[in-house]
Order: sequence, then structure tokens, then C-alpha cells
Amino acid sequence: MNAHTTVGQLTVKPLPNCGAEVLGIDLNNLSDSELAAVKKAYADYGIIFFRDQKLTEDQHIAFAKKFGEIDINKFFPHIDGYREIAKVGKEKEQKTNIGGGWHTDHSYDQVPAMGSILVARQLPPEGGDTLFANMYAAYETLDDETKAQIANLKAVHSNGHVFGSKAYYNNEERTEFANDEAVGEAVHPVVITHPLSGKKALYVNPGFVLRFEGQTMQESPPLLHKLFAHAMNARFHTRFQWKPGSIAFWDNRATWHFALNDYHGHDRLMHRITIAGVALN
Repeated sequence: MNAHTTVGQLTVKPLPNCGAEVLGIDLNNLSDSELAAVKKAYADYGIIFFRDQKLTEDQHIAFAKKFGEIDINKFFPHIDGYREIAKVGKEKEQKTNIGGGWHTDHSYDQVPAMGSILVARQLPPEGGDTLFANMYAAYETLDDETKAQIANLKAVHSNGHVFGSKAYYNNEERTEFANDEAVGEAVHPVVITHPLSGKKALYVNPGFVLRFEGQTMQESPPLLHKLFAHAMNARFHTRFQWKPGSIAFWDNRATWHFALNDYHGHDRLMHRITIAGVALN
């Protein structure tokens, strides 16, 4: 799937390892054929990137609603007046960023989120890129023995170690993320059939998976770490450099992402909307 696709002025430009750029459109004025092309690119590639867009908060919400119901985040602070939009920021005095490790959003929910739409609002002069990983390719390139080994496994996902009162983000810098009342666990297949593309994808991630269902915390790591190490291979990754007007729209069921924390001393502010998904199988 390496050829460019054009629909009127819209061009879908595949990236080498993960995702595609969708160029030549204004997200505030999408025709029906352009919207259909955007939806197809999203299903095909798992993540799509837009440049030179100008979305207000209301327009951000309107665009998201073209894809589904908005999932209100239980942990992130919201933008004033817009509870649908999560604030993903780091101030120049802070050292801890948000999403600074491989993960996929909301895998700890009983019904995981479909997608996340991240809009750049304030960027550092350099740094702050985001890495994305292709979980379609990660699954497809596993050896047959490993595929057979994980075919019927399920994994336990949790957010307690990240967002609980004694967890990673409950430090002196990021206390706004702790919410003990919302922490919990969910169980999902290790290999899912993607509800949009019909392709198989690897659905475990280092950020939120604790163990395999039916196994202890001591029994699970060898195979889990093997899967994580495989998916961390750079041949599955793309690195997105944010610029004013940049938007990333990723499918949480087909990708991982990692926000690089290499811009200490500068502010970075992103607005994120998460779109609700369906039960996975």
C-alpha cells in the first residue's frame, strides 16, 4: 500500500513504516468524497497526519464527531469550557511529560477507545516529536510459532500504576492526573481483528498491560517482553515532527505512540479528543 491516492485536491501519501499524510484539504470544509477518503485512509493506515490546519476548539469537536461519539477522559484536565478536549501539556518548569513511553490510549477501558485526534497548540522551538508504531505490521511479521502461541491469549490491562494516587503521575509536578475512583482493569485479546480494516493487529502495550489472563505477574513477562521488543523495532515506526497547524489522528487499536521528552525549559501544549470504540475480538 505504497501508492499515492488522490480524490480531487486530496492526496493520501503513505509513509515508509507507519501511517500516511493526508494533504490538500481543509478539515473545516470537507466534501462527502473527501471525508470518505479520510475515513478509508484512517482504516487502511492506522494513523493519518494533517498539516496547515486551523481548527478552533468547536471545529476540533465537530471534526471528531464525524467519526463517532466522544469519550470524555477520566484523568486528564479539560480545556476550560470544553470537557470533550483533554489538555496534554508540559510547562517549561516541569520535567515529566505526558505519554513519555510506548503505549496506546484507553486500552484499560472495558470498551477501548477507537481513536485520538491531537492538535498542536503551542510547540517548543525544537523537539517534542511523537513516535508511532504499526501494530498491523508488528503482528504480520511475528514468526508462526509465536502467532500460534498468542492466538487465544488474553491480556489484563490496567491504569492503576499510571493514574492511581500512588502511581507514576502522582508526583509533585503532575498531581492533576491522579484519580483513584476511575482506575480499574480490563481484559482484551492479545490479537484482535480490527473492526474497521478486518486485519489482525497485536493488541498489547508496555504502558498498560500487566500480564496474560490466567498467568501470574511472574509467569507473563518472558512472552510479553518478547512481544514488546518485537514491536519496538524501528522498522515499524514513524517519527512525526510537529509544526503549527499539525494534527495527528491515530487508531488506538492499530498503533502505539511515544511522546519524546526532549524540550526541557520550553512549553508544549496539545489538545486531544478521544473517540469511543467498540468491544474487541
